[in-house]
Amino acid sequence: MTVLQKNILKAVQRRPHNLRELQDELKVDGNRLRYTVSAMVAEGLLTMEKGKYAPGLATIENENAPSTIPCTLVKLAARFGFASRDDGEGDIFIPGRALHGAMPKDKIAVRLFDHPRVEGSAEGEVVEVTQPHNVLAGTIVCTEDGRLAFEPDGCRGVQLFIKKGADMGVRAGDKAGAVLSQRGNRHADHRVTITQRFGSSEIAAECAKAILYGREVRQDFPEEVLAEAKAYEGAEVSPEEAAHRMDLRGLPIFTIDSAETKDIDDAISLLKLNDGGYELGVHIADVSHYVKSGSALDNEAFERATSIYYADKVIPMLPKELSNGICSLNEGVTRLAFSCLMELDENGNIRKYQFVKSVIRSRVKGVYKEINALLDGTADVAIQQKYAEVASQLPVMQQLYEKRQVLRQARGGMDIESTEAKLILDENGRCIDVVPRTRGVSECMIEEFMLLANQCAANAGRTRKVPFVYRIHEAPDAERMEKLMTMLKACAVDVRFKGETPTQLELAALLDKTRGQPIQIPVHTGVLRSMQKARYSTEPKGHFGLVLSDYAHFTSPIRRYPDLAIHRILTDMLLGESGQQMETKYHDFAERACDQSSRKEVDAQRIERDVEDCYKAEYMTAHLGETYTGTVSGVTQRGVFVALENTVEGFVPSAELCKGEPVVTEGVRVYDPLTGRHWMLGDPMKVKVANANVQLGRIDFSFVP
Repeated sequence: MTVLQKNILKAVQRRPHNLRELQDELKVDGNRLRYTVSAMVAEGLLTMEKGKYAPGLATIENENAPSTIPCTLVKLAARFGFASRDDGEGDIFIPGRALHGAMPKDKIAVRLFDHPRVEGSAEGEVVEVTQPHNVLAGTIVCTEDGRLAFEPDGCRGVQLFIKKGADMGVRAGDKAGAVLSQRGNRHADHRVTITQRFGSSEIAAECAKAILYGREVRQDFPEEVLAEAKAYEGAEVSPEEAAHRMDLRGLPIFTIDSAETKDIDDAISLLKLNDGGYELGVHIADVSHYVKSGSALDNEAFERATSIYYADKVIPMLPKELSNGICSLNEGVTRLAFSCLMELDENGNIRKYQFVKSVIRSRVKGVYKEINALLDGTADVAIQQKYAEVASQLPVMQQLYEKRQVLRQARGGMDIESTEAKLILDENGRCIDVVPRTRGVSECMIEEFMLLANQCAANAGRTRKVPFVYRIHEAPDAERMEKLMTMLKACAVDVRFKGETPTQLELAALLDKTRGQPIQIPVHTGVLRSMQKARYSTEPKGHFGLVLSDYAHFTSPIRRYPDLAIHRILTDMLLGESGQQMETKYHDFAERACDQSSRKEVDAQRIERDVEDCYKAEYMTAHLGETYTGTVSGVTQRGVFVALENTVEGFVPSAELCKGEPVVTEGVRVYDPLTGRHWMLGDPMKVKVANANVQLGRIDFSFVP
């Protein structure tokens, strides 16, 4: 809860207030106040009667809350920790003496202190570990008295002693996996058993193994899953199965992916109609035909919910016999597909669509780089010959894509500038280069065509009113908008929105206005941070960022479970099952698929980010002492983050920038009152590489005046 929300509650608990009375008493900006009270009414914290605000039911219930709060310990250091409240109401600071041996990911009961050391903050004590989490990854360290100890990842300064005879021969500097085999009331009383010995903590690939172990990522498939997958090894589509489907093998269908892709789950076809319109086919691998509900394959896919991609490796959702074999739309072979056949008008608007079970044969395995060369006229003869069968579609694809872009801009689709990294590894798996990942026209075209099919899938589910798995992105809430407005004001950006919440067109205009300007980074970063996180839901709430009322994930069933779930639901819709049958069969399933997939998506993103940081640090170990010019990408009280052109990010401590106590404004600007110097997001900064810690995924820069 923000300070403003707390002050509002204090005021209305004394007596009901109208908006003008609140503004006069709290001395706060009117727009900010309206944003906040609207959100508090929506959350049940306030109620409104006869034009005045009073405490809501949620506030009253909170006053009668139990004496302990269920939490999860999310951060642990040598002398403190932070617990995240399970009700989503923020974090609680736990002093070291009050942790009582709690470890990260432990479910705990916390009692708040009546008098925290910092006024307005939440501070408390662990009363009980209600659900211990005992699987850990970390680094073997040597204590001051020469003993080996285990330091869990993310717990700097926390050293756990290894149980006698349970060290597996580890040495100082090794990455290792462990279980907490003996718990005490203090961390010093805990004992761990080493269960996995990885390699050196200075090698990113070994750190990646430890990260996967610590997150309990299952990399091997259970025997019963492998047995089911084995039945599809070398499988081909039978003529009998093909006879029951719409035969689209006569269409010039082809795939476009990166050169190294082996799990190809989408293909396209495009024809220009005589009236100027288009017939677009998006053909997706029919994974649900092979992965049956309730099978071992399905249960495992549900548990994993997503494939995890990092560096040059993948932990697949499905075994390779399916992901790289019978379910992959490989060139020149017959495959079963689930096709979305769309008819669009001359401007690119959808006129109608249908979903069909089909049989296809891809003419060529397209590669983004090669397609881009064909589109810009730089392709050599070999590439031109490779794509001869489908070459006539490419100009039409680009034409349709450009029309779709016009429509996207007209509805306010937001284009937030961000850069992804591509890691270059040598034959030993060591990171030897980091470069920005570029996207050409073909990548954007495929993204747009997949978006169209996803839009149609969601529309089919919504209009038929069946249980479904939607991909939703909700509008920013009042608190996020309050922070965005404060940030824009700190950046001296004069912008006014017509309503309490800006429209997508207004935000898109703000992004375009600042694109290419020095202020681009703080504004685009601020808008991105103001957005809520996309997730899966059984409610069709639409997608705020894409400005679509209908959106779902249909196009990647090999690597995402929501897509597989939707295929299963759409299949029964095509078979004509009644609404009641669909409700009985899929209501609970859709709820569980949404919850599991949303949670696992977040886990996968964190893993991929943390592993990438280790590889970037490994790369920078070869560049210690070198000087670069980067851009300030983050501002904190402790210092600033600086991003280099290759996407590598490092930290510069405030002590190197400021002679006095740094003054930070809204996470955008840091100012030194003694020298008058200041830096803000987007400013250039010259730095030298001071340190690169592979196991922490951390890079330290020194400021070069």
